Amino acid sequence: MKIRYTATCLFGLEHLLGEEIDNLGYDREQTMDGRVTFLGDEQTAALANVFLRYAERVYINLGHFRADTFDELFEGTKALPWEAWIGRRDAFPVKGHSIRSALTSLPACQSIIKRAVVARLSEHYGLERFEESGVKYQIEFFLFKDDATLMIDTSGTPLHKRGYRPAANAAPIRETLAAALAAYSRPRENVLLWDPMCGSGTIAIEAAMLANRIAPGVNRSFAAEHFPQFPARLWRDAREEAREGTADTAIEIRASDVDPACVALTRENVMRAGVEKWVRVFEADARCISAPGRRGTIVTNPPYGERLSSPTEAERLYRELGAHFRSLAPWQVYVITSHPDFERLYGARADKVRKLYNGMIPCYFYQYFKNDSSH
Repeated sequence: MKIRYTATCLFGLEHLLGEEIDNLGYDREQTMDGRVTFLGDEQTAALANVFLRYAERVYINLGHFRADTFDELFEGTKALPWEAWIGRRDAFPVKGHSIRSALTSLPACQSIIKRAVVARLSEHYGLERFEESGVKYQIEFFLFKDDATLMIDTSGTPLHKRGYRPAANAAPIRETLAAALAAYSRPRENVLLWDPMCGSGTIAIEAAMLANRIAPGVNRSFAAEHFPQFPARLWRDAREEAREGTADTAIEIRASDVDPACVALTRENVMRAGVEKWVRVFEADARCISAPGRRGTIVTNPPYGERLSSPTEAERLYRELGAHFRSLAPWQVYVITSHPDFERLYGARADKVRKLYNGMIPCYFYQYFKNDSSH
């Protein structure tokens, strides 16, 4: 059975997510800001949730239609085949978003969509009321420029929650974004990868998982495991494929921080993620690190001056990091920050800058491929 899926992601990661979907062998239909729609089958629900490293959620996409009015929203929703998924006792709460659309009231949209689904299911099952005590099918709507998309969430807990980080430091980077930073830095054998301001260790852990092909969802559960449309064997097969596909590389990763509490937290998370073979965790000041005779890549998420330290402290830190990191040339340096004046403070223009988002915080990823010590 052909099923249309939509995988969502942080803004800026669409191309990485699209490449992952391509690599799984699925046909992409549409890519837009924060989401990729593609075709698959029943097995896709398990494989996408287990393997997609940059996705936030995977949805079953029931359809889309024009909805300038509440009447159009009701009729368009009612026309979709909800009975193919939702049983007579199942729960089907509704939530969603509206962006640049005429229908701006989310509570009103929720109410209209709920009534439309009830109307459709009432006709199919011959019921007036639904007890909603069974499997939960979370319905999500997305209104964009008056085009409504109706979906069912298969992930449950967001996919960036891999399960290795129950606690985090004051300003955590989302796991999906950390995975992207690792991908851009190309972790590989014979090149030391170092996050010298590791916080809770997310970048180092994601780099180790990426380098050793450890599937991000292999050790967690998903909402659609309760859907009768997706038998348990699909999930067992997906996890077995993930475990059989892991590698055991000779990559070396270091995660250090000046804060001993962060070091302790990182060490716990590294152990929980099962990547302690590749990640060495220790206390160190980022402004003093060195590894003579080694090729190296620095990938880090320093304090922004918003939630961790004061703006003045952050600016002084950026100046000191710039001077020290350039002394490590020809190491490559990758820094993500929301500070608008980072390059001036750091003392060098980046070779490439990518605009990314850490949750809803707009950030810039400064990539120094040619870390010139003469600046």
